Amino acid sequence: MNKAELINTIHATGNYTSRANAQAALEDVLTAISNGVSNSGKVQIVGFGTFTQKSRAARTGRNPRTGETINIAASKTVGFKAGKALKELL
Repeated sequence: MNKAELINTIHATGNYTSRANAQAALEDVLTAISNGVSNSGKVQIVGFGTFTQKSRAARTGRNPRTGETINIAASKTVGFKAGKALKELL
């Protein structure tokens, strides 16, 4: 399911009078999750899952085209762990 399909599903199953309202609601939720993870490092939605900020250490790698050794800088990424209720749906 992509973002447009998700908006259509929210519009069809929710109390939204237009797709624009459903899109705005989805954008608000995604923004809140993004801000929560970046500011506090963790957003937990009971029954759905937990978004966490993870750190990746610096490391060396190889350019697959040339085989040259390169340094890959440390970075941060987002992890997701599904909650029990979501796992049971699968």
